[in-house]
Amino acid sequence: MSEPILGFIRSKDEIKYLILYVAERLIAPVRFEVMQELVMCDPAIDFFDFSECMSYLVRTEHLTCSKDDLYAITRKGVENGRACAGEIPYSVRLTAERLTEAQNQRIQRARQVKSSYKRRANGIFDVKLTFDDDGGDPVWRLALAVPDEEKAKDLTARFQEAPEKLYTQLIGVLFPPKKNEAE
Repeated sequence: MSEPILGFIRSKDEIKYLILYVAERLIAPVRFEVMQELVMCDPAIDFFDFSECMSYLVRTEHLTCSKDDLYAITRKGVENGRACAGEIPYSVRLTAERLTEAQNQRIQRARQVKSSYKRRANGIFDVKLTFDDDGGDPVWRLALAVPDEEKAKDLTARFQEAPEKLYTQLIGVLFPPKKNEAE
């Protein structure tokens, strides 16, 4: 005797509605794996059914898939998704909204914090660090030269983890407290 499937999603149509529900709430196109993580928030959703539904929604032009394999919702998808959103169980919608909001925060963070490095002809590495505000305007930009690729990789990774900390420390060095403020 097989175990009962736990979860609320019972049909491929409900999976399609949920995909459209999630896609409409995303602030940028995402990879298949991200959609999978966001949509398969209900244990009753099977990977193969999910994959089939994604393919169907691209074929019917509810979603687009770019040459970089990024998925985004179309106007048709928005309209049909809104019409069917009520068919998604409420608890599944809440979970999907929570997961999608967290993904949107990661997308926004990636837009704001950028780091890269490039090797010069002489073997030195140029490292570029950028931290933008919510509107995309630079809060600060920093370009450094480091002697080897290992240091360049390390610097870009550390910057990605905590640009605010570095910014605060830099401002502290550039604008130390005055003697009467420290007392």
